[in-house]
Amino acid sequence: MAGLPDVLIPDPAAHGYPRPQLQRGDWWSLNGHWEFAIERQRRWQRPAEVAFDRTITVPFAPESSASGVGDHDFLQACWYRRTIVAPPVREGARLILHFGAVDYRTTVWLDDVIVARHEGGYTPFSADITDLVRENEPQVIVVCAEDDPHDLAKPRGKQDWQREPHSIWYVRTSGIWQTVWMERVPPTRVTWLRWAASLERWELSLDLRVEGPRAYDGLRVKVKLHVKGHVLADDTYLLVAGEVHRRIAISDPGIDDYRNELLWSPERPTLIDAEIELWGGRGERLDTVHSYTALRQVSTQGDRFLLNGRPYYLRLALDQGYWPHTGMTAPSDAAIRHDVELAKAMGFNGVRKHQKVEDPRFLHWADRLGLLVWGEMPSVYRFTKTAIERLTRQWMDIVARDASHPCLVAWVPFNESWGVPDLPTIPEQRHWVAALYHLTNTLDATRPVIGNDGWESVQTDILAIHDYDHDPDRLARRYRSDEELPRLLERERPGGRRLVVEGHLEHMRVPVMLTEFGGIALHPDAAHTWGYSTVRSSEELEYRYGTLLAAVHRIPLFAGWCYTQLTDTYQEANGLLTMDRTPKFPLPAIRAATLGHGPGLAGAVPGVPVEGIDGRAPFGSLESNVLAAATTQDDAP
Repeated sequence: MAGLPDVLIPDPAAHGYPRPQLQRGDWWSLNGHWEFAIERQRRWQRPAEVAFDRTITVPFAPESSASGVGDHDFLQACWYRRTIVAPPVREGARLILHFGAVDYRTTVWLDDVIVARHEGGYTPFSADITDLVRENEPQVIVVCAEDDPHDLAKPRGKQDWQREPHSIWYVRTSGIWQTVWMERVPPTRVTWLRWAASLERWELSLDLRVEGPRAYDGLRVKVKLHVKGHVLADDTYLLVAGEVHRRIAISDPGIDDYRNELLWSPERPTLIDAEIELWGGRGERLDTVHSYTALRQVSTQGDRFLLNGRPYYLRLALDQGYWPHTGMTAPSDAAIRHDVELAKAMGFNGVRKHQKVEDPRFLHWADRLGLLVWGEMPSVYRFTKTAIERLTRQWMDIVARDASHPCLVAWVPFNESWGVPDLPTIPEQRHWVAALYHLTNTLDATRPVIGNDGWESVQTDILAIHDYDHDPDRLARRYRSDEELPRLLERERPGGRRLVVEGHLEHMRVPVMLTEFGGIALHPDAAHTWGYSTVRSSEELEYRYGTLLAAVHRIPLFAGWCYTQLTDTYQEANGLLTMDRTPKFPLPAIRAATLGHGPGLAGAVPGVPVEGIDGRAPFGSLESNVLAAATTQDDAP
């Protein structure tokens, strides 16, 4: 597309292996052209009823221009059809049809037979289609994706419920938006694995599941770990009840210099490659998969975040994860890598993926290049029994999908009380936040959990504060370190919200981070864009960013911070980069300020006002105020 950097040109054939931590060689992408039809009012129930009247380029959502559709209207359902000739399936092998993510409720047919149903817009699902395959014959896959645009009780993140995007909500994402692919697998095979590390014991843990007709036949799993050609472990384990749960001891190098060579961090992202083989009792190899892991441990201690047992200061950027022309889907695998490289070049050591569950390819490149990631659940906007069931179930699937990635260092199930708007006054809403905090810690005890990022904390491992005050001196005074933390938490109310729900201060002996701040907008079309405060030139933005970051770096209370935001996203123009990833002022200057080497803790540029939006106070997030009109209490449990 004209004017875009080459790396951002949409390419449906260049999205990389979709499941990077469990790889096999026999796979085929089904991205590309599919027949397509839209339902604005639901009436079709079966593929034979559908009037396919156009084509779409998968995996780009129909709202995106890269899809070839570019329809921003309310879409109740999207229908897809593609004719395939399946690859040969012999000697008991199975053919699996995979979907990376489809928003929101999906039914899949192969030759008019339903092969899969799935609910949830951010998690993968699959179907074994072997028994329906006719070798060397054309067959038809049909996909129906129902996605009610007005349903506020489903996890939807930043997808707008109004016809036109407003404020900090964006164009909707309907239907297929991650890779569709087929994989040929052995009849008995590895279907899931989970890695974790313990530096106290200098070991890796592996949990692995096997499925198939021989899963309970006393098979063995051979695991070989190596780094840059050096073997760390070469072990074989007996499969018990279709599973393996083992701790793999790594020889402790002893000397810190040698230890540091093996430890994963943003500064040295050392990955450990894993070859996993499944063997039968007669010495026959049944399956081979390739994976990777890392020696990396995160935790909190007192008022600090720890990486590999040492205090580590977090410099994060809020990352919405949208691209021009392709929406929530990256244009290509190269574009994902480019985003990770840009964030690091700007001086950030991590990103908070905001209201989006990223494609596993993003986590792969963050693992490989060294970028910390906070994983966040896309919000629901109503507190109902349906919302509770949906979000909880889908959050469990997300944790299971992503927990092995070393880059991922924190979980965020709730943001700014979205979906629990009356949390301070309604016990049931507080119980849900606390329940998700404890559930997440139960599913994954290796990472901190931020129960409700922004304010109104009930249970959390990091107290995450959102404060959009644009005055650096005022921020520095507000969070001065000579005041007792409980008194500060009682007094300060960014966005008009208590930082900690009354009666829960005793739980808040945790690190404190400023996890949303800044939001300085620069855009030539100021009348039709949005930000928490505005500037009129690149020079002003450079100065404001520098002084604000200098102030935040000088607040000893904070264990780190997250700046809003990495890139412009549609009408929200408060990125350090434009939506096409062009820096708004030179990258070396962005990096210097991010690292705390900005122009100092000075006041405003003489004669240049700092504007709040529409005369509103530039102190505290405005997102939750916009939500108030859309949030109701009917059907509440």
